[in-house]
Amino acid sequence: MKENKPMTEETVCIGVDIAKSTLDVAASNFKSTQQFANNDDGISRAVCFIAGLKPAGIILEATGGLEMPLAAALQAACLPVVIINPRQVRDFARATGILAKTDTIDARVLALFGVRINPEIRALPDKQAREMGCLLTRRRQLVEMVTAEHNRLLQADEDVSPNIQAHINWLEKALLEINEDVDNRIKSSPSWHEKDTILKSVPGVGKITSSTLLIELPELGKLNRHKIAALAGVAPLNRDSGTLRGKRTVWGGRAKLRAVLYMAALVASRHNPVIADFYQRLLNAGKAKKVALVACMRKLLIILNAMMRTMTVWHTQTVSLEA
Repeated sequence: MKENKPMTEETVCIGVDIAKSTLDVAASNFKSTQQFANNDDGISRAVCFIAGLKPAGIILEATGGLEMPLAAALQAACLPVVIINPRQVRDFARATGILAKTDTIDARVLALFGVRINPEIRALPDKQAREMGCLLTRRRQLVEMVTAEHNRLLQADEDVSPNIQAHINWLEKALLEINEDVDNRIKSSPSWHEKDTILKSVPGVGKITSSTLLIELPELGKLNRHKIAALAGVAPLNRDSGTLRGKRTVWGGRAKLRAVLYMAALVASRHNPVIADFYQRLLNAGKAKKVALVACMRKLLIILNAMMRTMTVWHTQTVSLEA
């Protein structure tokens, strides 16, 4: 909530614990909680109740998509909602001595997290972006299943092989249909199409990397180089304490982004003249190949961020935009 007013003792934050069938709502200034059904009617009632409290922030945990209907309704009502990584909230609970875990306790912890941590409010993806996100998730699942079936086929008996091959054919057909659906949705959106063209102009960035960046990193081009690297989980973090001086490591961020950035950097280290030169210089300086590749991931992301900020396509002089 960087653009919001600082939290005070009078500030009201709402925490909502979301289960499959219920919503537990806790306010930072009340000990009691309210429970609503997790359906259309219950969500409407919960939004009206929360709006009446005039909260400075509404904290939800990411729960594999269960949180999205409520989050969308809260955002439609112009209420300040933010979705938090569950690991952050659990670490916060342990730090405050709250070890027990129930729906009611979790809702209160979320409300307290809002008051103490004051997380930044960011716009949630719209319906079109959420649908695209579901398609990308399904595409990843299909790719994993195709890989698993190919591995099984290598060790399968002759009696089983035809069945596995038939399943592979079905999965590959489904994957092709989803890829076509994703491509068509990007082409039908003027904004996405323009950004997709810019991203894919970079050697090493293909349609999978481009579509993932469009949906999973809407902040691309809106943040500085340090923040965008941290958001994607490719920023080096210190591991120093006392006399111990350790290697810098990367962790956290958005795992889906790191996966596609890794493959993009791998290709770019061979076919993109700027990244390839950077990669070779790191190797010549004695860096391990994995360390050099992670650095290439970060450099590639920073270049893409600069390109999206200025809405310019790739050319070898693009690296001057990084600063």
